[in-house]
Amino acid sequence: MNFASSRRPKIPPAIWALGFVSLLMDISSEMIHSLLPVFLVSVLGASALTIGLIEGAAEATALIVKVFSGALSDYWGKRKPLALFGYALGALSKPLFAIAASSPMVLAARLIDRVGKGLRGAPRDALVADLAPAEIRGAAYGLRQSLDTVGAFLGPLLAIGLMLLSNDDFRAVFWVAIVPGFMAVALLAFGVREPETRRASVRVNPISRVSLARLGKHYWWVVVLGAVFTLARFSEAFLVLRAQQGGLPLALAPLVLIAMNVVYALGAYPMGRLSDSLSHTRLLAAGLAVLIGADLALAYSAGWPWVWVGISLWGLHLAITQGLLATMVADASPPDLRGTAFGFFNLVSGIAMLAASVLAGALWDVLGARSTFQAGAGFCALALVVIALRPRSTGTRG
Repeated sequence: MNFASSRRPKIPPAIWALGFVSLLMDISSEMIHSLLPVFLVSVLGASALTIGLIEGAAEATALIVKVFSGALSDYWGKRKPLALFGYALGALSKPLFAIAASSPMVLAARLIDRVGKGLRGAPRDALVADLAPAEIRGAAYGLRQSLDTVGAFLGPLLAIGLMLLSNDDFRAVFWVAIVPGFMAVALLAFGVREPETRRASVRVNPISRVSLARLGKHYWWVVVLGAVFTLARFSEAFLVLRAQQGGLPLALAPLVLIAMNVVYALGAYPMGRLSDSLSHTRLLAAGLAVLIGADLALAYSAGWPWVWVGISLWGLHLAITQGLLATMVADASPPDLRGTAFGFFNLVSGIAMLAASVLAGALWDVLGARSTFQAGAGFCALALVVIALRPRSTGTRG
């Protein structure tokens, strides 16, 4: 019997609460976002270009805000107020979708929503590290990610069901989506207590040259690794396109993301627990190997059985790697700079995701679907090289 594992600390109730906060807000957001492109085109008469501009502006806004919210939480020495404000903005944006009469109003709602997402992301991730004992940090991130992902597939399922019940009344669905959003805010406000931390007598700018130097070469190696890794996993929209090539009816397209997120949700917590006892770099390499398998399955067969194998492997690689990368960021950064650390990590990874999706789309249009997934496998191989070149003088679990 492994007595060390039997004395393993339990995940604090506040971590569970944060997980359910993410679940509820994801249900609220995905109920709307899964229908928004069709709503814009069929109800508001928007063009594809308008949809692209709205989504691009929204995601760029979230990326920029993430850096400053993380740094601000370090400067104040408090995470919860910013996270709560971010979730509140997300909830307050939902009624705007229900009453939107034009594309500019949808754009305003999306910008408010993404500002909220940017505000809450880095402080919330840093708060998980503050709340969880170091020996179960991987399990804590895995649990929060798992519950978040449950919301990501329950939202579209609820949207489909409500559309059927309401005879395709978009606005009715959007009004219902308000409820879980405000439930998330209430749960964070009353269900999570931030731990007391010793504040410095003099507040220091967390994005000054001195502060950033304290993050150290190991942290910046994790940032580079996360960016290269993100280049290998472009937008999941290309999974939907590949499934349609394999014969999936257009009406069933949401099933692709639902299936991927089911695998992701089921695997995230077990993989998080595993990361607390295994080498981080080897586990991340295993996740890259799984992603290579997904890319090869999707590259070399358009038949639906292999497409579904690829989609399932894609979900498994997310389960292995996403909580693990968050754990690596937390482990590599000083406690008083964790918000800043997550902010920069999310910014760089977000830029890499935008670049990866643009490259994937260009390859798809010019050379075909196979080349897109071949490029993904190539970036996986590059990420494996970055892992091999990790700094040896750090405390990384190698």
